[in-house]
Amino acid sequence: MTPAGLRRELGWVALLAVVFFNVSGGPYGIEDAVASFGPGLTLILLILTPLVWSLPVSLAMAELAGAIPGEGGYVAWVRRAFGPFWGFQVGWWSWINSFVDVAIYPALFADYAMYWWPGMSPGARWALALLFIWALTALNVAGVRVTGRTAVALGVGALAPVALFTVLAGVRAEHVPWIPFSADEGSLVTGLGLGLAVMMWNYSGWDNPSTMLGETRAPATAYRRALLVALPIIALAYLLPVAAGLSVSEDWGEWESGHLPILAEAVGGPALGHLMTAGALLATAGLFLSGVLTNSRLPFVLATLGQLPSALAHVSAQTGAPWVAVVLSSLCYSAFAVFSFKELIVLNIWLYSIALILELAAFVALRYREPRLHRPWRVGGGAVGLWLVAGLPTALSLLAMATAGWTNTLAGVIAALTGPLVYLAFRGRRPAPS
Repeated sequence: MTPAGLRRELGWVALLAVVFFNVSGGPYGIEDAVASFGPGLTLILLILTPLVWSLPVSLAMAELAGAIPGEGGYVAWVRRAFGPFWGFQVGWWSWINSFVDVAIYPALFADYAMYWWPGMSPGARWALALLFIWALTALNVAGVRVTGRTAVALGVGALAPVALFTVLAGVRAEHVPWIPFSADEGSLVTGLGLGLAVMMWNYSGWDNPSTMLGETRAPATAYRRALLVALPIIALAYLLPVAAGLSVSEDWGEWESGHLPILAEAVGGPALGHLMTAGALLATAGLFLSGVLTNSRLPFVLATLGQLPSALAHVSAQTGAPWVAVVLSSLCYSAFAVFSFKELIVLNIWLYSIALILELAAFVALRYREPRLHRPWRVGGGAVGLWLVAGLPTALSLLAMATAGWTNTLAGVIAALTGPLVYLAFRGRRPAPS
């Protein structure tokens, strides 16, 4: 189903770029995991995480998208499986989570911009983040076709410096990249919260582009293809440059957000350092652009269902974009951009996990409750395949939530409890005309 006013203009290549940026954007931001876990363990996790976390989630989302390829994606899936209350909760929780998730990217943009502006003040950092937010918001308001094409260009620009750095560093390799195996001081315990959250965060978001299925051409087929093509690209875009960087540098304990340009300069001189910085900035632009694109559809879809104010269901007659939902979302991201990357990331994975667990529960429930639902593609392996696909990421989500710390857990619980309150406040409204 495509709500009135939206345009089905997102092609497969553009969708692939949107998936890439909703999940990854390249290795920029992965540096904290190296310092948290250590070289060897980080490399192992970069191999294992897509297998036990990303692949199962992708398979479940591909099946659901084929069966129910409507705008809103997982909101529609959970609503069909468990009713309007839980459909609202997964949409609301995901939108609230995007205040944290998408606001990470302006902060990360500022972190990388400090390579060029090392003395940046907190006020200048926030002003730069606001300029970043509203320039990319304007592209979203211009419509899904413009946004999709921009995402493709940003994807190429983000990956090109990474590929060049990987080749040059690989040629100049001096060290075994997996030694030492783990960080000192018992990092598996003390760094588990941040390290695990960083790793999972860098492989999360496979469900997010489903919110745009109503604006995608041939959505069931295109979404599945985009997920399965993006997965190996993303895994290699993390693993290869990290391994290459560790092979030319022994300062792994100093790795933090924004460290890749420093490594690039050491390998290829100032020119490669500047190129890597430019790639990081393009990547964060793509991450934010695509994050606004997919997450703004959540309040829009909830409004079309009569579960949020009808003003959020307005669509521009000129561009086909749900501009009110886009602008409101960006206002929220502007407020959260004052926080730092590390302050946001553990809370982000906690909020993301509770929504994902509900989506995976819907995947299982629909299999048992509606076995005759038309599924152009389905996860194989019978009951074993079903429970492996649902169980592995659920277990990891619960582990991440358990190690998030009391402050993040309390903030996550409070955020989650707003869902039932808002649902009750807007209950009984009529759906917007379709």
